[in-house]
Amino acid sequence: MVRTLPAARRIRAAFPEAHLAWLVEPASSGLLRALQWIDEVIVFPRDSLWGNLRRLNGFAVAREATRFFRELRDHRFDLVLDFHSIARSAILSRATGARTRVAYGPPFGREFSYWFATHRVSLPRGRISRYQRNAALADFLSIGSPDLEFGFGASQRTGRAPVALHPGTSDGAPHKRYPVASFAAIARELFASSGRKSLVTWGPGRDDHRLASEVVAAAAGAAELAPPTPGLEDLAALLAGCRLFVGADSGPLHVASLVGTPVVQILGPTDPIENAPFDGTPSRVVRQPLGCSPCRRGCSAATCMRAIPPAKVVAAIDELLEQRNEAAIA
Repeated sequence: MVRTLPAARRIRAAFPEAHLAWLVEPASSGLLRALQWIDEVIVFPRDSLWGNLRRLNGFAVAREATRFFRELRDHRFDLVLDFHSIARSAILSRATGARTRVAYGPPFGREFSYWFATHRVSLPRGRISRYQRNAALADFLSIGSPDLEFGFGASQRTGRAPVALHPGTSDGAPHKRYPVASFAAIARELFASSGRKSLVTWGPGRDDHRLASEVVAAAAGAAELAPPTPGLEDLAALLAGCRLFVGADSGPLHVASLVGTPVVQILGPTDPIENAPFDGTPSRVVRQPLGCSPCRRGCSAATCMRAIPPAKVVAAIDELLEQRNEAAIA
């Protein structure tokens, strides 16, 4: 969802009088509701549907699905853009009854989702970033690329703003995590060179608070724990006040790049091209290429993440900070 925001902002700028609705799952709804340029947030009832499926309550599933499909159709949408382009999103797109439904053609459109679309967008074969892929659906509408203001609020960043370290990832991607000891080493090095404590951020993931607390403890006074950020909108506000963000490929990293905070992305199993940060914000990618990296599934050993020396990450941080200092002087 975060990586779709630039394309959606272009659509808003091109059609200022249109009613722009966004269909998302519950976890993503808070950030969208904080953006005034989104007219409506429609939340897919994932939790209730899956709960009834687990209880084998087919009647309740059918009733909930029918109600939701009726709600979609009652909106009388003219156009649907399916940025996800998988079977589930394709079925929901078709359920709206919109006469124009745009999705990706194969191979980016998966699970035969393009069968449900009236228009298919073809992309060049090969690897491109998710931002570029999403931009293709906006390009299909032949709209321009205005200066993108996402509406997260004014930045409060100052010269003494902290560097944010984010050790967590989603619960389903522990193989993307950089070791706690390495994050702590980064915090100690930054504190030794500048006297500034790092801010260790965390989100609602099951392990996030534990990982952040372990980094703070291992940093031995060089880092402090960030306040709770229950939703992405809260995290966006916090990161807008940070001087730099350091973390693995994750939603918070892309949020940081969209609020204009420079990012250092630490990659192991993640594809560096497909998952590149937003190109409108200064960034550096740090990885230690191994024969098995990148890969789709990751592994419990996470050798490609553990092989990255903290000194390499600190060098990327210093490079970005130096670049920002030179820009400020200029």
